[in-house]
Amino acid sequence: MAVDANENTRSRFRQKFVVEERYLPLESRRALYRAAAGLIAVGLAGFTVLLIGVLTHTGLEQLDTPVENWFDSLRSTDVTVFMIVLAFVFGPIGMPIIILIVTVLWLILAKHAWRPLVLAVGMVTGVILAQVLAPIVQHPRPPIGLMLAGPDTSFSFPSGHVLGVSDFFLITAFLLASRRREHRFTVAAFTVAVLAILLQVFSRLYLGYHYISDTTASMALSLIILGTVIAVDTHRTVRIPGEPVEGKHSQIERDGT
Repeated sequence: MAVDANENTRSRFRQKFVVEERYLPLESRRALYRAAAGLIAVGLAGFTVLLIGVLTHTGLEQLDTPVENWFDSLRSTDVTVFMIVLAFVFGPIGMPIIILIVTVLWLILAKHAWRPLVLAVGMVTGVILAQVLAPIVQHPRPPIGLMLAGPDTSFSFPSGHVLGVSDFFLITAFLLASRRREHRFTVAAFTVAVLAILLQVFSRLYLGYHYISDTTASMALSLIILGTVIAVDTHRTVRIPGEPVEGKHSQIERDGT
């Protein structure tokens, strides 16, 4: 009995790390690839335009100060407290904890580890991009006197807070909605993602730590990451009925968790 139990445990563990395979019509797979290509193209174009604007002080970068002044005019005690809490929850301290909890729980509950691992890799990619690009671009933050939660002298392009929130909510929305394939669920998931991103953008501008060019660049980068995730996930998991499958383990598109 003990031998059987150990063998069952090992079998479940092995299956956990077998990449799920799901069946979709050929046109659906092509649509996913088109969506991925479109997101990457839009993200690259948007980020390139924003980067050139920041480096040459043209384009959207010229709106940085007027937009910052407008957000400064909205400040009130209650809103400031809420925005500071939001910045902490989705900042460099709170966000890693959220990601760790979500990833670990998803790994435990899901039949396959593919999706939580994809989420983790997508998040790490965003962190690396933010850390590499900021010192290269060297875009200064708003004046320290405008910052409402302590001084920050690091460079601001792109916004790590906005990039982290964008990656987390957009990738999670895709990984959940792509398996359920229910229109209302997809709309709800991406609506929550967009609202969360916009709220974080508002927070960073309101608190005086970023300009509109910084936060918009982060959203553009997140589109690139999301498009890449969609392309990789589609290539690895989507199979056409009748198409040869990779390995012995496959599953119908609904996975439950």
